[in-house]
Amino acid sequence: MSIRLEKPFQALTPENIEPIQGQLGVYQLADASGDIFYIGYAGGRSLFGLHGELKREMQENSDGTQFRCEVNMQYISRYEELLMLHKYDFGELPERVLNEYPHKIGVLSPGN
Repeated sequence: MSIRLEKPFQALTPENIEPIQGQLGVYQLADASGDIFYIGYAGGRSLFGLHGELKREMQENSDGTQFRCEVNMQYISRYEELLMLHKYDFGELPERVLNEYPHKIGVLSPGN
């Protein structure tokens, strides 16, 4: 079992986020070419959970944005795990994540 979020990306549209309920979890945003530019989470303070966070992201981002998400009650641990994976794969975190989450993260060496 991989620790990577391997679901396919889908367009960030009202039709695609409508079935997503107000659950806790993590999500990734990517541009039209699939390059991840943000990793976020819907936590206990998120209004309407993943649905609310993705709806907000849809209003703030341009056309061509894609997303994938995962329902997870351990959202902070999973969020940090996804950050560590991104840093392992690309050598750095997305710029927006650095601005919003300036904390140190651990180092992960996945078995690929």
